Amino acid sequence: MVDYNSFIDKYYESGSRLREILILHSRQVADMALAINADRGLGLDPAQVEAAAMLHDVGICRCDAPGIECHGSEPYIMHGVIGARMLRQNGMPEWAARVAERHTGAGLSPQDIAEQRLPLPPGDYMPRTQLERLICYADKFYSKSGSMERKPLEAVRRSMLKHGPETLSRFDALHNEFGA
Repeated sequence: MVDYNSFIDKYYESGSRLREILILHSRQVADMALAINADRGLGLDPAQVEAAAMLHDVGICRCDAPGIECHGSEPYIMHGVIGARMLRQNGMPEWAARVAERHTGAGLSPQDIAEQRLPLPPGDYMPRTQLERLICYADKFYSKSGSMERKPLEAVRRSMLKHGPETLSRFDALHNEFGA
């Protein structure tokens, strides 16, 4: 079993607003992913689903996003890559690192990175496994800013379309796999 609480404790100060935001958002994603896993009979290990969801955004502490109390130096889009690096450096399971690395947007292809000139290392950050896709999907329904309430499907789809028709198409494929 992965002790995600100890990992979070290592990087997020107890009582800090950033920790509160991370925990609330991650718990929302975990609860949705666990419900989908149970309702759809996916057969994924619930402990692994929960740990993956609770760790998917651990890299935000090193990013610059003052609106959500992130006061690091890296661009926010790097949070998945940074989180994966942190998880690997601490001997966490590779599946957890890959979830962190591949959850941004509806996945990021090498073409997305090049065409949009995204400040990311070259790579393929597309969710491949069912666990990676599930956390990627559930994450889209919750923001770390504003009310932090669950977004309606159409709001998520509008957000995905802002990043291009391919991104919306990838999200729609995730919705076909996991949506109600």
